[in-house]
Amino acid sequence: MDADVLIVGSGAGGGTLARALADSGLRILILERGDYLPREWGNWDPQTVFASYRYHTEETWGDGNGQPFHPVTGYHVGGNTKFYGAAILRRRPTDFQERRHVDGVTPAWPIRYEDLAPHYDTAEHWYFAHGAAGSDPTEGPRGPYPFPPMPHEEDVALVDTALRAQGYHPFPLPLALHRLEDDPAQSPCVRCPACDGFPCLVHAKGDAELCGVRPALQHANVTLLRNERVRRILLAEDGRRVSGVETDQHRYHARLVVLAAGAVNSAALLLASRSETFPNGIANRSDQVGRNYMCHLNSACMAIKITRENRSIFQKTLALNDFYEDSGDPDYPYPLGHIQGLGKVTPALLHAQRPRWPIPMTAWAASHSVDWWLTTEDLPSPENRVTLDERGGIQLHWQPKNRESHRRLCAKWQDILQKIGFSLVFFQSMDISATAHQVGTCRFGDDPQTSVLDRNCKAHDLDNLYVVDASFMPSISAVNPSLTIMANAIRVASVLRERLRSS
Repeated sequence: MDADVLIVGSGAGGGTLARALADSGLRILILERGDYLPREWGNWDPQTVFASYRYHTEETWGDGNGQPFHPVTGYHVGGNTKFYGAAILRRRPTDFQERRHVDGVTPAWPIRYEDLAPHYDTAEHWYFAHGAAGSDPTEGPRGPYPFPPMPHEEDVALVDTALRAQGYHPFPLPLALHRLEDDPAQSPCVRCPACDGFPCLVHAKGDAELCGVRPALQHANVTLLRNERVRRILLAEDGRRVSGVETDQHRYHARLVVLAAGAVNSAALLLASRSETFPNGIANRSDQVGRNYMCHLNSACMAIKITRENRSIFQKTLALNDFYEDSGDPDYPYPLGHIQGLGKVTPALLHAQRPRWPIPMTAWAASHSVDWWLTTEDLPSPENRVTLDERGGIQLHWQPKNRESHRRLCAKWQDILQKIGFSLVFFQSMDISATAHQVGTCRFGDDPQTSVLDRNCKAHDLDNLYVVDASFMPSISAVNPSLTIMANAIRVASVLRERLRSS
C-alpha cells in the first residue's frame, strides 16, 4: 500500500479533505494532475489571464453536437480555486429541499442544512471568511463569521444606499480573503483589482492550495505528487473494492480512494475505468455516472452611470438575494436567483475581452461601470451529461434549464439599476465553456438505482471509493458551490476517520 487514503485532485474538495485528515496519522497521498501555478507578474495581467489564457488547459472537449471547444479550466495545485472570485456563500436551508421552478423540480438532498452547518463553520474558519451574520434574510441559522465583512468602497456604498432606499436588502458578500482590516500594513490581502478570475500573486486568496494543501503538508504523513494524471481506477480482484489508480507513469495502491478531480473529470475517470464487472464504467451499475450535469446560468453585467466615474479598486463586496426564493411577481411564483458584485472591470481587462473595440471606448465604459454577476439555478436532467468519445475525449452535453427565470432576473436587475441612476446596462451570458460551477455528475442519495453515491459520498457499488468534489450534488442552488464542496469534504473526512480507526 502506498497510502491509507489516496486523493485524486487538490482543489476545493481534495485539498480540504487532505487538511481535514492530516492530523489523523493516516498516510495521505494527493495526486495532482498539474503543478504549482507559476508565481509571476502575469498572475495580475488581464492580457495573460483573459486573452492568452496562459493558465488554462489547452485540451479540447466536444459539445453535444460534436463541436469542439476549450473549457475555461486549469490543472494546478489548489484546482480552480486559484481563479475563483473567493465568494463563499452557504446554501440556503431551502436549497436542501425539493423546490419547484418554472422548468421542473429540484430533488431534495439526503442531508439537511443542519447536517452541514458545523462543517460550514469549520470551512469558513479555514478559508478566512469575511461576512456579517444576519445581514442576508435568506440565510440559515449560524454564528458570527471569523472576520468582519469587507467594507464597501465609496461607489459601491452609494449603490448599497440606493438599493435600500428602494426597499431591497443588500448584504456584504461573504469572501475568502486573508485581509486584516484592523492592520492593513500587515495584511496579506491588499484589496487589488486583480482578484476575481485572477490567481493571487501575494497568496492572500483563500484558495485550496493556501488553506487546504499547505496546512496538510505540514504533517509528515501527507504527501503531494504533482504532474500525476490519473488515467483509470483499478478494481480489486473481488470486484467489490478498488485497489488504487493508474497514472501516466505509475500505479498507486491505497486502502481508500477518493476522487476530487472536478465534476466533469471525476465522471470521465469513472467512465474510462471499464472492466468486465463494470462494462459501462466503474461504480456505474445505475447508469447515472456522468448524468445530471449542472452549471449555473451566469451573466456578467456592466452598469454604466454616464455622469460619474467608478473609482473603486476592490469592488466585489455587495450581494442581493431578494429574488432568491421568489420572483416577487404573482404571475411568476418561481425563484430567479442571486446577484453579487463582480471584480472591477478595468480598461485593461475590458480591452483583453474586447480587443476589437476602440481603446478610448473600452477605457470610458470600464471607468464608468459598476459590475455584477447574476446567477440562476440550473436543473438536473439525465440528458445533460458527460460522455467519452471513441478516443476517450470528454464530450459535454448541456442544455441549461431555467432560461426564462434567468432572463427575468436580468430584466429585473436592469430595471432596478436604471431606477438608481445607471443609464446603460449590458449583459453577457456565459456559454458551455464556462465550467467553473460544474456539479452533479455522481450525485449522492439513498437509492442505488437513481444515485451513484450514498449519503456519505461512498460509491454504492464499491466499498472503498468516495467522491468529494461537486459531483455529489443533486442540485446546484443559485449560490457559488465552493463553500459547500469544502464543508462536505470536512463532513466526509469525519466519516473516513471513524471508518479507518475502527478497522
